Amino acid sequence: MPFMDTLFASVPNRYNLYNPYVTMSNIKIENSWKTLLKDEFNQPYFQSISTFLRNEIAAGKVIYPPGKLIFNAFDTTPVADVKVVVLGQDPYHNPGQAMGMSFSVPRGVRTPQSLKTIYKEMLDDVGCPIADHGDLTKWADQGVLLLNAMLTVEKNNAGSHKNIGWQTFTDAVLRRLSEERENLVFMLWGNFAKKKKHLIDGSKHLILEAAHPSPLARGAYYGSKHFSQANAYLKEKGREEIDWCLV
Repeated sequence: MPFMDTLFASVPNRYNLYNPYVTMSNIKIENSWKTLLKDEFNQPYFQSISTFLRNEIAAGKVIYPPGKLIFNAFDTTPVADVKVVVLGQDPYHNPGQAMGMSFSVPRGVRTPQSLKTIYKEMLDDVGCPIADHGDLTKWADQGVLLLNAMLTVEKNNAGSHKNIGWQTFTDAVLRRLSEERENLVFMLWGNFAKKKKHLIDGSKHLILEAAHPSPLARGAYYGSKHFSQANAYLKEKGREEIDWCLV
């Protein structure tokens, strides 16, 4: 993947999170993903993503998450460890929120409303007390791939990178996981995520669909019971269940 080393090349030093020393060679991507997705990393569209991001940053745009966290979900959850995939749309676009994992924010950052909705459903479904933080790394460490369809976003501009090529990449992630693995759980929340269903082989995996946990869905997400359904499926397939509780 020679061109990956130039993802953030030629970016002025004043962008301390995106400078010439923050390159794909020191952005961590766990090796099993490099192997699974090597064909994607060498496609022209991926080079176009690289060029777009470098140009935007050089023009003074602020991009989230920080460069070292763009592939955080992949680095935290190796291919062989994946049990559940939670598909989000794009990263949070306010300062300090995005950490490269769908729905997750760093400790010390106010829990977003969508995540508060998820926590209430977890309390009702599997009895998990509501956490006072929004960091879902514990899930990722257990095999929950917290995947956003778009891996970057411009500050305060939701959906701004939906057409730069990321969806081609993350569609490939879903497709390859479906092909190469068996007995995974895919959680598709909201109409955007549900449209990705065709990428997944439902005869090999469990696909769970629900409304989006956003407050705009007016509570339609509640009662989906995806957390207990996921664990029941994993147990049936002889796999260790996920401890969803974050407290």
